Amino acid sequence: MTNHSAAPLVPPDWLNAHLGDADLVVLDVRTPPAGGFVPGSLHSDYATGWRASAGGGAGVLPDAAALERLIGALGIGNGDHVVLVASGASAGDMGNATRVYWTFKTLGHDAVSVLDGGFKAWTAAGLPVEPAPATRPAATFTASPRADLRATLPQVEAAVAAGTTPLHDARSAEQFAGKAKSPQARAAGTLPGAVNIDNGAFYSAADARFATPDAVRALAGQAGLPLEGQPITFCNTGHLASVSWFALSEVAGVPGVRLYDGSMSEWSADPARPLKNAD
Repeated sequence: MTNHSAAPLVPPDWLNAHLGDADLVVLDVRTPPAGGFVPGSLHSDYATGWRASAGGGAGVLPDAAALERLIGALGIGNGDHVVLVASGASAGDMGNATRVYWTFKTLGHDAVSVLDGGFKAWTAAGLPVEPAPATRPAATFTASPRADLRATLPQVEAAVAAGTTPLHDARSAEQFAGKAKSPQARAAGTLPGAVNIDNGAFYSAADARFATPDAVRALAGQAGLPLEGQPITFCNTGHLASVSWFALSEVAGVPGVRLYDGSMSEWSADPARPLKNAD
């Protein structure tokens, strides 16, 4: 296993200093990539293979076997420290990296980090780029799935019914209020009992960096989101909510945070499920 500390966030200068390490793999997950690549990085389009459609959910976690094949085919093995590179121009862009980070964690692979600020921060620092991605020989990646980072539909149904689990809607204020709707959701509205923090609050596009742990906790406090009780974060397809999951769980160190990858696309698919702020 890697000797790296695998901090959730690594700055560009750290990555540049470790590019030659034998057990470090840089994985670019931009869709599409533009402007070159971090030297030696692999590329895997986030839109291909990292999410699946099932049970009404438009972006759910694929099964472990499919992910093992995807990751192994890239040349990534269990002993590699993976650093994920997104575009970095917005929180939504960073969601490519945070969702794949969450995916690696659900597979039991803890040696994974996100490049803070993504490719935007890399180029802003004047660091070298290459015109094309690298490739590696196929490897064997074996998952050791863990269920504690993911909220399933039955768990969310139970949480809504009980009314005691903190629920965080990571979408815009307009969608939270039922004044706008994603095409992936059947109906406008949010989960009963949810509070709203727009995922964009957790990442500064201007500074190309994630919020600090104290800032993340302050945002939760201002929104009235308790940080105990295994909070569940959601959006429409589990993409934007991966940004808030990452900020709460990995940056701020809040224990037990779960991502509902089915999110509103799955929840709203059944008209019998309750909605708050619905039309």
